[in-house]
Amino acid sequence: MAALLSVAAQAASSQAPLPPPDPTAKNLSPYRIQLRAFDACLVTQSRLMGTTREAVHSACSCYAKGTVGSMTKAELQAFRDTGYFDDSTRAKALGFIDSCRLRRPI
Repeated sequence: MAALLSVAAQAASSQAPLPPPDPTAKNLSPYRIQLRAFDACLVTQSRLMGTTREAVHSACSCYAKGTVGSMTKAELQAFRDTGYFDDSTRAKALGFIDSCRLRRPI
């Protein structure tokens, strides 16, 4: 789950190679993608901020709902094909990290 944000961070730097596609993402609904993003956010942000998952719950909910809610059908399909956010979704995700008052993992 933390892979979503770390992959987004790595990919945002455009220097790091992306991991292989995640076959478990193939049939995920937008709601399930949102849950993955939320779970990844909880793990990553609690570590980055040195706090509990409960402390970042609301901000991670903001991030996951905002990011997945803003994804186009093509972006959702790209996630299903790979298991991680494509370039355009990563840009949106970074915007929601900022607007939801989270720390960028990069």
